[in-house]
Amino acid sequence: MVVNPHRPTAQDREQLFALSLDMLCVAGLDGYFKRLNPAFETILGFTTEELLAAPFLEFVHPDDHDATLAEVARLAAGAQTIAFENRYRCQDGSYKWLLWTATPDPELPLLYAAARDITARKQDEAKIREQAALLNVATDAILVCDLVGQILFWNRGAEELYGWSATEALGQNGRSLLSPNATQAEFEQIQTHLLNQGQWQGELHQATKGQQRLIVASRWTVVRDADGQLKSILIVNTNITEKKQLETQFLRIQRLESIGTLAGGIAHDLNNILAPILSIAQLLPLKIPTADEQIQQLFELLQINARRGGELVKQILTFARGMESKNTVVQIRPIILDIQRILRETFPPNIELSVNIAPDLWTTYGDTTQLYQVLMNLCVNAKDAMPTGGRLEVLARNFEIDESYARMNLEAEVGQYLAITISDTGTGIPPMLLERIFEPFFTTKESQQGTGLGLPTAMTIVKKHSGFLKIYSEVGHGTQVRVFLPASTLQATASEQEMDLPMGQQELVLVVDDEAPIREITQQTLETYNYRVVTAEDGIEAIATYVQNQARVKVVLMDMMMPQMEGIMAIKTLRKINPQLQIVATSGLKVSDKISVAFEEGVKGFLLKPYTAEELITTLQGVLED
Repeated sequence: MVVNPHRPTAQDREQLFALSLDMLCVAGLDGYFKRLNPAFETILGFTTEELLAAPFLEFVHPDDHDATLAEVARLAAGAQTIAFENRYRCQDGSYKWLLWTATPDPELPLLYAAARDITARKQDEAKIREQAALLNVATDAILVCDLVGQILFWNRGAEELYGWSATEALGQNGRSLLSPNATQAEFEQIQTHLLNQGQWQGELHQATKGQQRLIVASRWTVVRDADGQLKSILIVNTNITEKKQLETQFLRIQRLESIGTLAGGIAHDLNNILAPILSIAQLLPLKIPTADEQIQQLFELLQINARRGGELVKQILTFARGMESKNTVVQIRPIILDIQRILRETFPPNIELSVNIAPDLWTTYGDTTQLYQVLMNLCVNAKDAMPTGGRLEVLARNFEIDESYARMNLEAEVGQYLAITISDTGTGIPPMLLERIFEPFFTTKESQQGTGLGLPTAMTIVKKHSGFLKIYSEVGHGTQVRVFLPASTLQATASEQEMDLPMGQQELVLVVDDEAPIREITQQTLETYNYRVVTAEDGIEAIATYVQNQARVKVVLMDMMMPQMEGIMAIKTLRKINPQLQIVATSGLKVSDKISVAFEEGVKGFLLKPYTAEELITTLQGVLED
């Protein structure tokens, strides 16, 4: 059986023309519509008569006139139009986007055309472009990955944060690109949560194109298609690296504040322990004058280390609580030689140590303990930079800065300086890190090895001494740090030299302290220098003892921190009994408010434990002579 296909009749074509939802028309090359289907009236709102009465160009958006005329010219030349877009005015004054297909009649000056309203599509495209522009304006890194992690979208914020352009990033695996050190288990945990909850958020450690480490707050959201199937993953990453660094610094500062609080109590106890040790060390040579040279050297070593212990406690308080440091003329040579001895005893044998000090090295003015801290810290840093061994050199020279040098170094001033150079043959410091080494808490060491406070503290101390630091470093070759300190015009006093202390005239001194060793050794020291002594272990006993010996007591040595009755209350009571009584306050902790109150109550002097025999006798002599 053969079926003849139905051939469209003229009636079929007319019905199709009339019922089509697309806009169908016949137009002449004279610029007028010749025939329109009803869709024109439906879409544009004009009547057919209105559309036929005017040139069709009057309905075209002015910005599209030239393109429309050019397309008509192409049709007149015999070409066909496929997917030409322009805008037509509606009866209400708005415009609709139309997509045209047209063909010319080869025999007649007519054009047969069909147009489709694509206004909704154009609006969607504009919305998408607007959203894309907003994504690019966003400072957050926004990316879209498929279900296997391949990057499909990469905004400008991602380019700026990570350093890869969109061209470089698209098609790459997001995890391999941004989190190469992350484990498979970490991402499996994220994916499991994402599938169950539809979203995930947390912190990720990532890296940039330049291998800079980042911490980002990451938000992942599942994107589904119209059927509800998983399509892709939208990821928004915010750089919180600086915020996390500030949080870490804040926690460190809190810990330092806690250390400062603890340092006060610890310092008081340590000073009470060191006080009798130092006093005994100074008394032994006087009690055993016939001791041989070796024993005398041991006495001297005991004194030196007891003093250093006391200075170290003061330095802890200076750092933690901001106590005022004690400046004097300082000879750098003994400091360097002392550091050399310690380094030789503590550094590993694979580090060669060389020390070279100019014989005529000038003095400087400052705090001995703080300068000791600076040089020791720099030497330890140099050692840490040579984990497999190397050479550490300490060089101290006189250095005169002229105007030319000062102009090239803004921190320098014309004059005489001590230049102390500490050089190592270690790993060196990369240029990008060299700019940050003086930032508080910045460190390239492991968390258990460094706090990031050593170099900032050294810089602060050197600047406080009106000096400056210069650092030169080459990766793989080592680092050289030069410390410049202004030379002093004053002559240093020989601290190690024995001084002839004035002897007492049998004056009676009341020593008040809750620590028995301190009372005993202070009594022996005073008796050695021809003073008489009575003692009391707290404020209450001190008042009773003074009342019994009021006519004979010339000076009271009063500890400020004691149980039962504190020193301030005891001082006030004693001053009521005798307003002319001479009182010297002592304490293992220099708490400014208590000292101020003590002086307001008439205290004539203050001794910070552990004090030397020289400080004790000199202070008493000054009070008695006042």
